[in-house]
Amino acid sequence: MRTALYTVAQLRALEQAAGQRLPPGTLMSRAGRDAAAWIHGRFGSERLRIVVVCGPGNNGGDGYACAAALAEHGHQVHCVALRPPMARDAANAAQRWSANHGAPALTIEEMPLDLVVDAMFGIGLQRPLEGVFAHAAQWIRSCRTRGVTVVALDVPSGLDADRGAWIGGVAGVLADATCTFLAAKPGLFTGDGTEACGEVVVSDLQVTATEAGDGELNGPQWFAALRPRRARNSNKGSFGSLAIVGGNTGMVGAALLAARAALRLGAGRVYVDCIGAADLRVDPLQPELMFRGDTGLALLSQMQAIVVGCGLGSDGAARATVHACLATTCAAVFDADALNVIATDSDLDIAARQHGSAARILTPHPLEAARLLSVTAAEVQRDRIAAARRLAHRFSAWLVLKGAGSVIAAPDGRYWINTTGSPALATAGTGDVLAGMIGALLAQGYESQTAVLGAVWLHGRAGERHGGDVGLVAGDVPRLAAEALNALRVAQP
Repeated sequence: MRTALYTVAQLRALEQAAGQRLPPGTLMSRAGRDAAAWIHGRFGSERLRIVVVCGPGNNGGDGYACAAALAEHGHQVHCVALRPPMARDAANAAQRWSANHGAPALTIEEMPLDLVVDAMFGIGLQRPLEGVFAHAAQWIRSCRTRGVTVVALDVPSGLDADRGAWIGGVAGVLADATCTFLAAKPGLFTGDGTEACGEVVVSDLQVTATEAGDGELNGPQWFAALRPRRARNSNKGSFGSLAIVGGNTGMVGAALLAARAALRLGAGRVYVDCIGAADLRVDPLQPELMFRGDTGLALLSQMQAIVVGCGLGSDGAARATVHACLATTCAAVFDADALNVIATDSDLDIAARQHGSAARILTPHPLEAARLLSVTAAEVQRDRIAAARRLAHRFSAWLVLKGAGSVIAAPDGRYWINTTGSPALATAGTGDVLAGMIGALLAQGYESQTAVLGAVWLHGRAGERHGGDVGLVAGDVPRLAAEALNALRVAQP
């Protein structure tokens, strides 16, 4: 099932169009009832003690409607009005609550609680939380640390729904779950949004979008070409040749990690050129790898795909290597130091943007992306989607901006956000593994979209299959990723 991502501007247009067809307050009523039904079904096996913290806008109105519906489900519900409702529909919802349940409290009071509903601000917030709202967000976070469940309505208050960053850098509400309305928002799935939102459930409020979303969530439907099982009558020559180029002095391990990952993900033959260890001829842990010390067009022209940059360094040999790899016509993945070299050499930057029809994939982490864009990593993180799309357009390449909620951007402006992953992947070498995985799929003849979206999803799935936040090392990832791929193929009818 596809999940489209809609910007705030698109949602405003959708909301306005629906509001013209429906009686006033209909969407707010639906939002409150849908959220309450989900909360009751997910957490309400017994009578819960609930506080709903309401802001002055329509998100606060959703909160009053949700509180009333939760009370109908038999829960003990209290409302807190941090400011009087300003919007008409919100004021009506607050009046209905007061008429049936008494006036809401004006300040947060300590009481035994099971669940807090954050209904302070939704997609309309444009400035950092301050004053009573910042205090409320801090209180909600403190409740969560004490084991109280937190559910946000539409968007955790303080989060930029388009960008996935805290507005003004001021941390807001951290939720265990977010009931979001009309459609999924990109900011809920990347950057700070991955920590702020918890589980995300979407209620479309019975409104059908008439235009395409701005992006998509990544999932197996986008790389369905990976799902058919291999033909029984096949051999290693059926699955392509891949060259891994990198491994400067003291960094040979990075190239080996990428190469081992490529083997696990099914590349037929994997060659390794460690430019800082010309005498290396065997990997004792992976003797299937073949070593070459002659990187150049003669070797590279024999490959279906190459991966360059893992442990490459930035010296003259590294620059010459990148120059040679940019001249190839096979599919190529540029990772790590290859990106840093391109960012600091204007001639290589020009060459990287003039690759004709050859498939190119760039896989930067935020700092590498910042170097390519001549900005800071903090600026990249404030708008990860824009940074990824800008780089994809600049280099006419597929771009993977790694991190929590990795952003994958296509040269034509399309983008996806990946939702698989685990903090366990935050360890040295996992980026090298991802580069090798992408290269392996390219070498097998898969198109760029299938190779990139599939590898990123499987890489994240490997972190999830590990099961914990720590204890995973990069060398563990390829086996877990291969298991995830085989699980997809087993499920194929």
